[in-house]
Amino acid sequence: MPYFDASTETMPRAELQALQLQKLQALLDETWGKNAFYTRKFQEQGLHPHDVRALDDLALLPFTLKRELVQDQSDNAPYGTNLTYPLNRYVRYHQTSGTTGAPLRVLDTDASWDWWGKCWAFVLSGAGVCEGDKLFAAFSFGPFIGFWAAVEGARKIGAMMIPGGGRDSIQRLELMRDAGATAICCTPTYALRLLEVARENHFDMRTLQVRATIHAGEPGASIPETKARIETGWRAKCFDHAGASEVGAHSFSCEQQAGIHLIESEFIAEVLDRETGKPVAPGAVGELVITNLGRIGFPIIRYRTGDLVRLNTAPCQCGRTFARFEGGVLGRADDMTTVRGVNVYPMAIENLIVRFPEVLEYRITVTRVREMDEMEIEVELSDGAEADIPNAISQLVYSMLSFRPTLRVVEHGVLPRFEMKAKRFFVQR
Repeated sequence: MPYFDASTETMPRAELQALQLQKLQALLDETWGKNAFYTRKFQEQGLHPHDVRALDDLALLPFTLKRELVQDQSDNAPYGTNLTYPLNRYVRYHQTSGTTGAPLRVLDTDASWDWWGKCWAFVLSGAGVCEGDKLFAAFSFGPFIGFWAAVEGARKIGAMMIPGGGRDSIQRLELMRDAGATAICCTPTYALRLLEVARENHFDMRTLQVRATIHAGEPGASIPETKARIETGWRAKCFDHAGASEVGAHSFSCEQQAGIHLIESEFIAEVLDRETGKPVAPGAVGELVITNLGRIGFPIIRYRTGDLVRLNTAPCQCGRTFARFEGGVLGRADDMTTVRGVNVYPMAIENLIVRFPEVLEYRITVTRVREMDEMEIEVELSDGAEADIPNAISQLVYSMLSFRPTLRVVEHGVLPRFEMKAKRFFVQR
């Protein structure tokens, strides 16, 4: 069983929680008086780091919201006050994708960047990537964090990194083949897009040596239908990973594929009711609130991610004691919209559509027509798809959500393709 750090990954939970508390107290002590953002937040609540004597005391600390961090950077341009050290200590600049608002600038010191690489080493090891493997990153390497940290993770475990920037999709497939890549990092959407490109260009996927596909940016790799399509097309095992620019690479799937493990030696997770802010019952779905423990230069304490997860703290058959999020990230609470009185999460609709392998690409648009909500689903279908597919999709949505969308088949190539985070759900009321 491949571990990156077996001593922590298999640590008894009582010892693991003691380690978390030790790291949390060290983080609070180091940032107090140096990090203006958090010092100010704590002082406004009348709190001092010494008030945190046990893990349960974490609940005393205020939440951190993304809009706070963005506003802080607007008020204190360009980098804000969530910096623990002088600016000359920082060696890496990244920013969030901006898919949910203004991009957030994120800086890392050399030590913090080393921590990023350590987190990705857990991710890669969980997928069985090790020394001697050749990891292909299908990524353009811009300011979005993407798979930048995977480069550091590959170095830590002794794998060869093959960068895929500056190439189109068919050229990336050819480079994977020629370089003998054994694993690939990309979004689930782009993994499916590469399969589409291979079909269009008569590229034989059997010429690849890829045995593991590692995905981030979207929750698709934990969706059974999407996962199955990737594994069938790539003839490889599909692994999920979750993280964020402002938080770090926090979760990964192992060979058991029983959810994604939180790297609990580096993060503390709370799963809370969005309305009350209290912990949900064991096994219930709640919002992930996360604290990173090793990124002292740009700390994130009790960050409301908006991600919906179900926590399981039982040991995994892989031998890890790290807690798991069952089913990966289940969706985003702030993406919910109401259609004809029904609460709809984009991921719920997308999960239904991907059950149809004939659908090459799709787009969902919610509008209001004469005071009535309407949902239109545009689909591109593969050659030879049965004519009844659109009706079958419409019927499936109706059976699950009690309203019938409008299905429209569009010509091949009309809908956009995505290399990084896909945007397929639009509300235009």
